[in-house]
Amino acid sequence: MQNLLDTAPQAAHYFSDAFPAYGSLIYYPGHHQTMWDKSQTYSVEADNAELCHDLARLACQSRCFSRCIHALRAVVSLFVFCWNQRQLHKQRFPAYPTCLIDFVAPAF
Repeated sequence: MQNLLDTAPQAAHYFSDAFPAYGSLIYYPGHHQTMWDKSQTYSVEADNAELCHDLARLACQSRCFSRCIHALRAVVSLFVFCWNQRQLHKQRFPAYPTCLIDFVAPAF
C-alpha cells in the first residue's frame, strides 16, 4: 500500500477512515488525519458516483469498457473538462440548468 501512496499525486492533506493500516503509512509531504465520519469524503464520493453515472465504461456492472488506456484517458479528460465548464457556468448563472453535453464542442 505504501508503493501506491508513493506514486499517487501529492497532497497537503490526506483523510481516511479508521482502518488501522492507514495509520502505519508515510504521507509525504502532507498531513494524514483519520476521520470517523464522512465530513471530508462525501464530496469525493459524490464526484465518483457522477463520473460512473455519466461514463458507462467506468460503471462496475457495465460491459462497455475501454480496453485501450489512451481511449480511457481521453474520455475521462473530456469528462473533467466538461464537468469543470459546467461548474463554472453554474456559478455564473445559477438559474439556468445545464447538461454536460452542452459543453462538448461539435465535431465538424
